[in-house]
Amino acid sequence: MRILVVEDDAQTAAYLLRGLSESGHIVDIASDGNSGLGMALEQIHDVLIVDRRLPGLDGIGLVKALRAQQLRVPILMLSAQASTTDKVEGLQAGCDDYLAKPYAFAEVLARLDALLRGREQTTRPARQLQVGELQLDCATRTAVRQGRVIALQHREALLLEKLMRHCGQVVTRDMLLDSAWDYAFDPNDNVIDKHIHRLRRKLDEGFDYSLIKTIPGAGYSFQETPEQG
Repeated sequence: MRILVVEDDAQTAAYLLRGLSESGHIVDIASDGNSGLGMALEQIHDVLIVDRRLPGLDGIGLVKALRAQQLRVPILMLSAQASTTDKVEGLQAGCDDYLAKPYAFAEVLARLDALLRGREQTTRPARQLQVGELQLDCATRTAVRQGRVIALQHREALLLEKLMRHCGQVVTRDMLLDSAWDYAFDPNDNVIDKHIHRLRRKLDEGFDYSLIKTIPGAGYSFQETPEQG
């Protein structure tokens, strides 16, 4: 799951970043409402965590701006303003949930899970993919090729998901970076190539052709059949 945290307090942002990352999620951080709005409009996040009091555009304004753009990404608002009136205002602005500070991190995770379960059938892409002879369970990070079960690491599964969803198309290195790393990541020249090499080794062991084709000077492409390559 890719999460955008919009929080101006550095200590709180670091706390959420550490906990969410350790829970296996990709986390992007925005420190003000305007930056958060721009990042959210890229529509690459599964869920947003938004602080109510933000410099520039506040949390309520941010949520209203996103809903005005018809963006239906689930939003959890965090706030020290905990009265019933405050909560109602947040929910009416378009938040899906409202959690008062102080909070336990376990509750943040539980509420995020509940939000995503509620949207699973209507807003999220299928979590099980099949393209040709390869199946991928995105939740368990497990692939199956002609009956052979292949365990994948977190980023390997994210890269493979991106490639499978764009089967037969060129997927650039920048697209792959966006799918599996956060904004703060500073990639070296061959980080994508190294991950794709390991992914290929896992997928192609015991088979006479590769499912991932290198497109020189452009990126990679997932091939449903050997004839495509």
